[in-house]
Amino acid sequence: MDVDTGIDDALSLLFAVRHPDVDLRAVTCVTGNAPVDQVVRNTLYVLDAAGAPADLPVGRGAPHPLIVEPDHAAHVHGQDGLGGFSRPSDRRAGTVPAVELLRRELLAALGNGERVTLVPSAPLTNIALLLRTFPEVAPAIEKILFMGGSAGSGNATAAAEFNIWHDPEAAAVTLTAAGELDIPVTMYGLDVFNDVVVHRDEAAALRDSLDPAAQLAGSLLLFSCDTFGTDRATIGDAGTLCAVVDPDGLTTATYPVQVELGAGITRGQTLVDRRTWIGDRDHHQVATQTTPVDVAMGVDARRYADLWLSTVGG
Repeated sequence: MDVDTGIDDALSLLFAVRHPDVDLRAVTCVTGNAPVDQVVRNTLYVLDAAGAPADLPVGRGAPHPLIVEPDHAAHVHGQDGLGGFSRPSDRRAGTVPAVELLRRELLAALGNGERVTLVPSAPLTNIALLLRTFPEVAPAIEKILFMGGSAGSGNATAAAEFNIWHDPEAAAVTLTAAGELDIPVTMYGLDVFNDVVVHRDEAAALRDSLDPAAQLAGSLLLFSCDTFGTDRATIGDAGTLCAVVDPDGLTTATYPVQVELGAGITRGQTLVDRRTWIGDRDHHQVATQTTPVDVAMGVDARRYADLWLSTVGG
């Protein structure tokens, strides 16, 4: 998992550690919802609450996007990136940087005849650096299932989703490299992101549990309910892990996708080419090379919500 732990990354980590069918090999951190050092602190605390193994490797990654300055999301996730719930941890991140940690884990898996799914729920800075610096890891990657983008509207802007908007160059590099290296890619974007929700009373029941993971999860969800003034909150990024465990709950369609890198309101938009007649695509195509991506277009929302609740709530 590659995270910028925020609230919904925390919900993802809690699920990943708790679900028996997820073999979590490593967690890498990147700037996004919060500065990278705060992301590392948040991640270590969440892993504590989840009861993760003490030797689970955690790597500090890119402190800023490839080109532009970071622009964090305290207005959504709180000043600490975790709704005010971040706490110190005795757990420590490793000294191996994130990209090198990913390289080592993937090559070790390849040596054992295994393949690994990468699940980035953050700006794709670390993943872009990995694929361009160490393309030899590609045979070890089963697929990249990332949270980001949209076939419709955005949230950071009217056109762009936050993770892609935060570092659009990294997203463009990742998609291009994945296409060149024959790595399958699934985009879990805003078209499904907000659909999988937990209601306030379900969140309150988690918060009132005696289990530390459930308590944290419930508190984070209630913070989101209060922030947006609603009686329910999305599990957000955690849907990506639900899709790993239960892929049949997600409906996807394969489209060419590229990232808008120009200035202005469309910067960071994922351009999902849904044209059906190849004649138009061939005649009017003026875009750069695009990568085929399995774009999530529908989700069995209650199925994933129940899966997440049963895993984190116990």
